Amino acid sequence: MSTNETFKTFNDMTTKGMDRMTSLGELNVSIFEKLASRQMDALSLYMDHSMRLMTLATESKGYNEFFKGQVEATKALTERMMDENKATMQVLGETREEYRAWLEKNMAEISADVRKGVAAS
Repeated sequence: MSTNETFKTFNDMTTKGMDRMTSLGELNVSIFEKLASRQMDALSLYMDHSMRLMTLATESKGYNEFFKGQVEATKALTERMMDENKATMQVLGETREEYRAWLEKNMAEISADVRKGVAAS
């Protein structure tokens, strides 16, 4: 392999490496946005629950009504959180698949480049 070919190969590998790191960064940002959205949804549920409890505390006519309202509100929050947890688990499964696909694609490209480089020398 000549010096020019060696430099060209090195340049190509560097460029491809930067492209891979850029695509990984984009994947990380995309996943962060999805997970941050899920977290904001959960925070919103807790805020709604807190507001419901505050309203209940100010409008209840007695302790029994307040206690019963707390139980109902907590039950509703728990059910909604279970739904949110299921949705989050689905997002995490998709995330795993996205990382796996990224890794498999890039490892295949790297292997092909290495084979090509070895065959050329």
